[in-house]
Amino acid sequence: MNRIPNALAGSISPYLLQHAYNPVQWFPWSEDVLLRAKRENKPLIISIGYSACHWCHVMEHESFESEDVAAIMNRGFISIKIDREERPDIDQVYMDAVQLMSGRGGWPLNVIALPDGRPIYGGTYFPRDQWMDVLLQIERMYRNEPARCESYAEELAAGMQRLNDRFVNPSTTNSVSVPVDEILVRWKRQFDLEFGGSDRVPKFPMPDSYRYLLVAGVYCKDTEVMEHVHHSLRMMAFGGIYDQIGGGFARYSTDAAWKVPHFEKMLYDNALLISLYADAYRNSPDPLYADVIHRSIDFIYREMLSPKGGFYSALDADSEGVEGKYYCWSPNELDFLPEEDRVLACDYFNIGSRGYWEHGMHIPLRHDSDAMVAQRHGLDANAFVERIDRIRSSMLNFRSGRVRPGTDDKMLCNWNALMLTACLEAYTSTNCVRAFELANLNLSFFKAHFLSEDKKHLWHCAKEVDDRVVKSVSGFLDDYAFAIEALLQWNSVMCDMEALTLAINLAQTVLDEFYDEQSGLCFYTSIKQELVLMRKMEVSDNVIPSSNSVIAHQFSRLHRMTGSPRFAGLAERMLYVMRTEYGNQASWYSRWARLDLELAYEEEIVLTGPLAPNGSRAIHATYRPLSLICGSVYGSELPVFSGRHTEAGVRVYVCRQKTCSAPFQNTQEALAATGFPQD
Repeated sequence: MNRIPNALAGSISPYLLQHAYNPVQWFPWSEDVLLRAKRENKPLIISIGYSACHWCHVMEHESFESEDVAAIMNRGFISIKIDREERPDIDQVYMDAVQLMSGRGGWPLNVIALPDGRPIYGGTYFPRDQWMDVLLQIERMYRNEPARCESYAEELAAGMQRLNDRFVNPSTTNSVSVPVDEILVRWKRQFDLEFGGSDRVPKFPMPDSYRYLLVAGVYCKDTEVMEHVHHSLRMMAFGGIYDQIGGGFARYSTDAAWKVPHFEKMLYDNALLISLYADAYRNSPDPLYADVIHRSIDFIYREMLSPKGGFYSALDADSEGVEGKYYCWSPNELDFLPEEDRVLACDYFNIGSRGYWEHGMHIPLRHDSDAMVAQRHGLDANAFVERIDRIRSSMLNFRSGRVRPGTDDKMLCNWNALMLTACLEAYTSTNCVRAFELANLNLSFFKAHFLSEDKKHLWHCAKEVDDRVVKSVSGFLDDYAFAIEALLQWNSVMCDMEALTLAINLAQTVLDEFYDEQSGLCFYTSIKQELVLMRKMEVSDNVIPSSNSVIAHQFSRLHRMTGSPRFAGLAERMLYVMRTEYGNQASWYSRWARLDLELAYEEEIVLTGPLAPNGSRAIHATYRPLSLICGSVYGSELPVFSGRHTEAGVRVYVCRQKTCSAPFQNTQEALAATGFPQD
């Protein structure tokens, strides 16, 4: 491999650093690089990926490490390499372009653009010979037919603008809530009744969708929907997508049965799934859910926690160049276990039977309940649990001696905020003490490194270098949305007014720098950030809920707590724009639908006094998904707390539809007065 570094060598992104010694003369995205392309009159190659992306590695090895390919790229193009997680704003723009051109998207994302950044061609993974042919053809066209290139750029830019204008200039709005039972009827058609989840392959866990389905099922007393959610969670917890040995979830399953994962582990997936299992445990306290939560938290603590308390972004799917090698087993590899433990391990984790994948390797997964396996081996419940715990610990210890997948050790504000919220959910639902320890560590990291000195702005990316933390890229809307959500959750659990004050400050920044009066929605980038072709609006809820739906949720909560006219009516206006969209396809707008339900329900549980945190944790242990729970230990003049402070014990106020109860001194009495889920 060429050992002369290119311009990526100074990056903090592990993905960019992976390409720092390619023979391709890569540059990071910057205004100077675009000026260079214009000065040299060369088109741009904009190649986007992320460190845990398997096919990104394949294309790098086949093409970007090739001297022949590099010669073409270096001669005729200015090549820019982008980490999609570090610069999601750029990724969104060029993903739209590729989806318009090809009808599909994904990573690696490879776009060829004019020197001003307007795309003319693009796709995802290209085999080496095809990539060389594409480059040679476009090099000739750019040199010999510049008008044709300009025509392509104009046509594609117009299509991208129309796609964006759909929300920047909405043509229709709907002030009427979509009936929940109608949403559920349509959604049920997508259920996989055998394996759970949706009836699509590959199968992605959709945590926010299932959180909505659970609350809507309870709200409508739809047992079919509730049972589907719990069936889906049990099937995921038994499948290969869940790391049966080390805890935590892989990104998605390549099959319908959750058996064969794409083995990369992302921080955001695990954060959102921990929150989902916490909700499910509150609704139905299955010990399996608590086990998944605790083992997933242990995984985060063991493998994703930085020395200073931030959370790393991802673990690679590959090790030693082979996908899944770190996580799979052959029966012979279990020889380090005593014979009776080896037999039990093969049975319990289906190594040598249902777990078979390829090349003699097996993916640990479960099929039978603990009781069934214990009975087969003549063990009582306690002895069985003790044996399985010992076996799992021995297998984890053995596995740790293998070559580990690479760690993407950059830390992202939005994903860290998701995990901070998840840690609080794990703590309050199952009393997971380690989760609370992680939450404390991460909140301190957030304040020290993601929050600006003025406490009104956020950094998007941070990385520990030696004994310091390097910060880069100004925060995007999802950084603010998820950070505000985490801070409000901290207030909700700990009744800490500092967290609420920080949330208010950040929300004011969103209104000043992201909010668009014309559409009633928020742009993904601040008005102060560099413009990459256009300012996008992110509205659909995918695996991660959209930044607009999450910030709308927080605007609603902040208005109910502060009474500030700046937050008044914002959530309702944002919903008016989106109801037309989600009425027919709520599976892609689940957080919007959940917000609609919360606004209709409108319940606040307010705690004050020195024992407010104790009372809050007791309430959080129950299933109250539509209730706004907030608290103050030392008192506050905010409307929701004003005149309600006590110097001793705790007072609990339950407010429904703007009518509040007399204060309760007992949380059980207060819970009996709440409507959900009893009514």
